[in-house]
Amino acid sequence: MQDFIGQQLGNYRLLRLIGRGGFADVYLGEHIYLRTQVAVKVVSEKWEPQDMESFLKEAQTVATLKHPHILRVLDFGIEGTALFLVMEYAPKGTLRQRHPRGSIVPFPVIMLYTRQLAMALQYAHNHKVVHRDVKPENVLVEAEDKIVLSDFGLAISAHQTQSLSTQETAGTALYMAPEQFRGKARPASDQYALGVVIYEWLSGACPFEGSNSIEIAMQHVLDRPPSLREKVPNITAEVEQVILRALAKEPEQRFATIQEFATALEEVYQLTLLDSTQLASPPQPPIRRVKITQPREALLTYHAHSKEVSAIDWSPEGTRIVSGGRDETVQLWHAFTGKPILTYSGHSSTEGHPSTVGVSVVAWSPDGSRIASAGNDETAQVWDGTVQVWDTSTGEHILSYHDQFGSVRAAMWSPNGRYIASLGGWDSTVHLWDTSTGRRVLTYHGHSSFVHEVVWSPDGTCLASGSDDKTVQIWDASTGVRLKTYDGHSESVTAVTWSPDGKCIASGSSDGMIQVWDTSTGSQVWHYDAHSNHSWPCLRWSPDGTRIASLGRGDSTVDIWDASTGELIQTYRGHSSLVEAIAWSPDGSYIASGDYQGTVHVWRLV
Repeated sequence: MQDFIGQQLGNYRLLRLIGRGGFADVYLGEHIYLRTQVAVKVVSEKWEPQDMESFLKEAQTVATLKHPHILRVLDFGIEGTALFLVMEYAPKGTLRQRHPRGSIVPFPVIMLYTRQLAMALQYAHNHKVVHRDVKPENVLVEAEDKIVLSDFGLAISAHQTQSLSTQETAGTALYMAPEQFRGKARPASDQYALGVVIYEWLSGACPFEGSNSIEIAMQHVLDRPPSLREKVPNITAEVEQVILRALAKEPEQRFATIQEFATALEEVYQLTLLDSTQLASPPQPPIRRVKITQPREALLTYHAHSKEVSAIDWSPEGTRIVSGGRDETVQLWHAFTGKPILTYSGHSSTEGHPSTVGVSVVAWSPDGSRIASAGNDETAQVWDGTVQVWDTSTGEHILSYHDQFGSVRAAMWSPNGRYIASLGGWDSTVHLWDTSTGRRVLTYHGHSSFVHEVVWSPDGTCLASGSDDKTVQIWDASTGVRLKTYDGHSESVTAVTWSPDGKCIASGSSDGMIQVWDTSTGSQVWHYDAHSNHSWPCLRWSPDGTRIASLGRGDSTVDIWDASTGELIQTYRGHSSLVEAIAWSPDGSYIASGDYQGTVHVWRLV
């Protein structure tokens, strides 16, 4: 294959070779004008015109896939006989480089990878795209343990009747499903490949190996996979059964979807009494692992904060959690292993001040690259609420917004990541400011008293805010014009959350009531009355719109409600002190909750 080092393809100069395969070579490239680094995949074999047209259609299909765990395609071009595809560059290599052949990967880490890969593949399948070449070499590491699926060059559109003739049995034989050897790849083929990868990570070897592709292919088609429990005695029969179902010879005998496979594996993983010393490296302080005896117990407890945890947010891709505490630190850590990533210590406060809460707000940007955090920062003897924005990969401070008076009680990114809405509370205003410049673009003056909460509508056009004036007000994000006032509460509105479809708002009040109401009419859908002066300081709507989480009626509990009926579904009782903050995982399967003792529990819903 021709060497392209030092040559220019389109607007990209190829600097060095970073990967080589039978189908194409991958180079580190640099945009000649922007100086940004990219990965350039070059196919230099001779193609017929009709093959080039088909390849272009495949590239166009892959370019439509926009998902946090799928490597983005940036450009496509033809230079002479060379076809090239330009993609994002992931500098930390592949999972094969991280875990060389023969490696045993800890089960918690396997689950961390599986969750992300299943989300990416399910998204692709929903868009009628089958990857066809799922293997560790095609999974790239971006930051910490965030991974992205790459090399959709062999992907086919599931709705098309034909694909490239030279790729009928393409892929890597070690991971290929039986039907794929017959040129009949389908979404279930990716599930089979992921099953092989998980089998390999658990045991250190693929289920079928041989001296050539034909020998391996015959085993995939005819032979039953070797017993996984004989190779890894510490795993349970339930874990083995889930993996073997994904490795069924007939696609119809596998799980209905790849997400269903990942969920089943997650469930048997949690319900077993696997000790972390058996399948994982020893836990690192300050993490205490909790054995799972029933689904409502914590998966892990993170207790690195020295004082109460007052704010939690889950990263958009679902692998990391950020927590803020009265100890004035913001801590970033892995959601399912508890491994610390970095600690941000850019905030300060003064002990003894009646409003001192250290860090009271943490919020991820929609793209997961930045975090906004806020609390009390003392400046010239005046309590001045400061919101700080910093880089999640380095902890580097990016900008500060400090135009609000009083401690910042809430801050929320707009869905497009361009603005943050924040409130100081004492002056009864909500500020809207630009996240690239730190400049205020709008101040909302609609409330007559202390403001507790502000949330964006899912489409980013409106905001809703709750106040001591007993109202929830919906207002236009571009003009600040009030659109609707909801006054169904008799006391202060302390919590507000918007449904993912934008049709309803749930509000909590110190009158002891949670009310869900229609945003277009203001009519009540349902309410819950605690029959006491219980305050609801935190409500969070689940990402799928079916449930609402609240700080419980008891100080140390978290309640889960049916969002359509108001029925109490579940109460989590794992905390031993007052619960301060809650956050949903992006897939709605888990909740992180933080308490007064400085601990965060990560737990799965029943």
